[in-house]
Amino acid sequence: MALQKNVNIKNRKAKFEYEFLDTYTAGIVLAGTEIKAIREGKASIAESFCEFNDRGELFVINMTVQEYSHASAYSHNPKTERKLLLNRSELKKLEKEVKNSGLTIVPLLLFTNEKGFAKLKIALARGKKQYDKRESIKERDTKRDLSRLKKAFNN
Repeated sequence: MALQKNVNIKNRKAKFEYEFLDTYTAGIVLAGTEIKAIREGKASIAESFCEFNDRGELFVINMTVQEYSHASAYSHNPKTERKLLLNRSELKKLEKEVKNSGLTIVPLLLFTNEKGFAKLKIALARGKKQYDKRESIKERDTKRDLSRLKKAFNN
């Protein structure tokens, strides 16, 4: 598989499971062959979440970056936790919000910027209740039905 210029790996479940309050763009500390695997599109953030350690550093947990196909014996661990890079003020604000109000930090999008660096768009989020999820399903179904009607009407 060829390396892609622009990588956009989305977390589709996050929109359904959470209500987003604030979004941030964070850099990721990657080891050796991880960036090449990401450029091949062999990464997943579907089951991942973010957590602070005892020193106030933010890490993404459960992000999967498959091993690079052309790597030698020194490859990386696919499920290791990776450090996220944000401004100190943003980190303090996020940590305070997570500790005080029980919110969570969810990765939304893994992408490469114009310089080729891997970035992770994260959101401060509140988990949706069951009735909110039903509302989302109902909204999605009505949008789908409307687009079908428009398409049928135009033809």
